[in-house]
Amino acid sequence: MALNGIWQLQKLVVRYCDWGGSSRGIREFIQTHLPSFRKNNPQVEVITEMMRGKHPHLRGYYRCKTVRMVDSRNVDPKDILLQAIRLRNALGLKVTKLKTRHMITKQSVQGTWKTDLRI
Repeated sequence: MALNGIWQLQKLVVRYCDWGGSSRGIREFIQTHLPSFRKNNPQVEVITEMMRGKHPHLRGYYRCKTVRMVDSRNVDPKDILLQAIRLRNALGLKVTKLKTRHMITKQSVQGTWKTDLRI
């Protein structure tokens, strides 16, 4: 996702094994879907790394210096493409829990709204 017109994902690293059974889907993804993903997203640097004996995963590096890793063991190539698109669309920020259901910037003149209205 772009924040102020700047894409947040800088680099996408695809790690896989060339002989492992859990890497079968990601090897097919590299051959079929990865060239079109690179062509459609020139702002993202895509790197493929072969690591023998390790399970496959996608790792996204963001501008805010955070790293997100998605496990890709025994996953279909279309699902791996969806994972890569989700990494591209993410902002890379940590998830923060809201303290209330609604956020208030200015206090209301009439008072705060309550669900248990008694007439």
